[in-house]
This record gives sequence, C-alpha cells and structure tokens, in this order.
Amino acid sequence: MTERLFLEALDLSAAKLLEDEKTLGVSFPYVTLASGAWDTMPASLSAGYQGANWSHGNWFCGFWIGLLTAAYLRTRDEKYLNLARERMLLVAPRANDGNTHDIGFIFYPSAIALFHVTGEEQYASLAARAADRLRRRLILTPRGSYISAWGPLNDVRGRRSSAIDTMANLPLLYWAAQYEDDASFTLAGEAHAIMTRGSFIRPDHSTYHAVEYDIATGVCARGFTFQGYADSSCWPRGQAWAIYGYTRTAEATGKRCYLDLAEQLSEYFLKRTGSSLVPPWDFDDPLVPNTLLDTSASAIVASAFADMAALHPDRKKGEVWAQRSRDILTILCERHLARDDAHRGLLRHGCYSKPHNQGIDSAVMFGDFFFVEALCSMVMPGELRTAPKRLSSDS
Repeated sequence: MTERLFLEALDLSAAKLLEDEKTLGVSFPYVTLASGAWDTMPASLSAGYQGANWSHGNWFCGFWIGLLTAAYLRTRDEKYLNLARERMLLVAPRANDGNTHDIGFIFYPSAIALFHVTGEEQYASLAARAADRLRRRLILTPRGSYISAWGPLNDVRGRRSSAIDTMANLPLLYWAAQYEDDASFTLAGEAHAIMTRGSFIRPDHSTYHAVEYDIATGVCARGFTFQGYADSSCWPRGQAWAIYGYTRTAEATGKRCYLDLAEQLSEYFLKRTGSSLVPPWDFDDPLVPNTLLDTSASAIVASAFADMAALHPDRKKGEVWAQRSRDILTILCERHLARDDAHRGLLRHGCYSKPHNQGIDSAVMFGDFFFVEALCSMVMPGELRTAPKRLSSDS
C-alpha cells in the first residue's frame, strides 16, 4: 500500500516537471504563489547584503535539477536527464560563488546526483569546486571552527554569522572528502558540527535558527532567528536541518555520537509535532494549532529518518526510524500532495518565511526535493545517491 502511494507521488512529480519545463524559460522555481503558479528567479542571482539586510539569492536551483534526475530514475525517460543536463549549464557558474554556505544546497542535489547517475567527471569537477568554496568559509576561533553562513568573508558581519541550515549543506563537504581523497573536507564539516552542537542546541534539544560569534573568543554572542517566530522559539525547519545534518555527519565520520544526537533532536521534533507529523511553521507561535503548517520540515525529517534507519547499528531501532519515515511520507502523500493542475508544486502547505510573507502555505522547492529524496530512499535506495552503510556497533 505505502509503496504504491510513494510511486504515485514520484509519478506525479515527473508529470508536473515536464509540464512546468515548458513555461519556465531559463528561470528556476522556488515557491508557489497564491494562484498556485511557480514564482521563479534566475540561477545567477547570488546572495549578498542589500544595505543592512541580507538577501539569500537563488539557493533553490539545484533542487530542481535533483527532481529532474529523480524523475529520470523513476521513468528511465532520457528527456528528464537531458533537461537536468541543460539546467546544470545554467547553475554551473555558481560553483565559484564565495558568498554563501548555501552552495551546498545548490550542488549536492544537482552536480553530485548527476555524477552519481551518469558517472561523468564534469559534474564531479563542478561539485568539487563548490565544495572547496564551502570549505574556505571555515572560521577559526580559540573555541573551535565554524562555517560562516552568509556574506563575503572580508565583511565582519559574514564572518560572525552561523545558521543551523549549514548542517544540511555539509554533505557537499563529506562527498568531496571521498571524491578527492582529502580528509580535510570531513574535518571542516565535523568541526562545524561540533561548534554547532555547543552553540545552537538548547538543553531540551531544541535549536536556535542562527547565532553570532565573537570571533576573538569563539563564544556565542547571541542566538536569534530570521524566519522563526522569535529568537527564543524553536523553528521546525531549523530543527529538521539539524537532524538531517547530524545524521549525515554520523555517516561521514562513522561516529555514533552524532547519530545519538540526531535521535535526540528527532524525539524533540516528534514530541512537538504530535500525531499529525506535520509541524506548525514555528513550534512556539502562540496561535498553534490555528496557524500555518510547514510540510517541508516533515519532508526533510523523513529523508533523515530513512538514513538513520540504514545507519543504525541496532537493527530494531533502525526499523523504528524506517517506520517513522514511512509514516511521515504516507501522511504527506495522503493529505498534502498538490494533485490539482492549478497548483504547480508537489507538496502543499510549506512555509518558506512567514516573517517575510514569502512562500507561505505554498509549495517550496526544498520541500519538494527532500520529499522526493525520501521517497527514493524508500522505493529505490542507492539510485539517487549512495545508500548509507550501517555504523559499527562499537563506533
């Protein structure tokens, strides 16, 4: 029953992708509008400061290529692969972008997926170049090192910044360590994970969205939010990024402590989410439960849970996480798929940024991608990316 639901969702994604490609030109979708149509932006739009405010630019474009690649794997229709290749040409120049940690989000689901599927070195070279850019963002302090989230590194605002989202950008570094046979990529990622563990995670295993460091000491100067309800609240998508990132860090390092932390973060997420398995846009919005949802957070967590299941040295506990992933995916398929033609995204009821009134109660590109990634982990493991290997019981 669940496999049929999952395959139908992948088929729906493939069908919508082809329909949308006819209308997008050279732009890339990122959120749906109130009408259900995609809002788009060019892949070339980089991040940067606009006065005192930070603009994230287009960090979504790689997810579209990942969706096209997944559609090829599901259908074996070469037109999806050809579209992914064409789209990659538009995204490729961003491999030189030194302004943002989101370069991981741009190249992990795109260039690495295409290399995994085709074996063509041009895609690996792009991903390796992007990984080098991400590694260069590592900031050294007396208390450890972290990857600066945003801004040029000659700007103190950028050097002090760190965001929980970076945890889900680390897989680009971990892939590069294997491809380049260069452990410094993994060391950089793990250093960031250690620093994040000490600065972002509260005693109850909730997380801050962002922190600002005192570079001279490495002390966390403050925790705050851009897209959550309040600086002290727990933003579910941030919690999901942490779960995903620590799971992938456990995979890359072989260390059980990161898997244990991912489990603790996950238990908090599940406790706050409840039986719906889809959280509000912020756990601490006083209007809960009468507020917006964020299905994208559930999609990210479902993908992480599938990996946790494969990694877990205790097979019984692993099966618990696999079932939790299936449960979330089933609810997303049954209650939140955009089956109507007017709504161009795949997964409804996502929330990009409520404080900015952007992409609220809509499909969001990252939500669609991680939903599809999780579905692929369930019905065709190892095809979109290398399947995780179980950790040693004494790790």
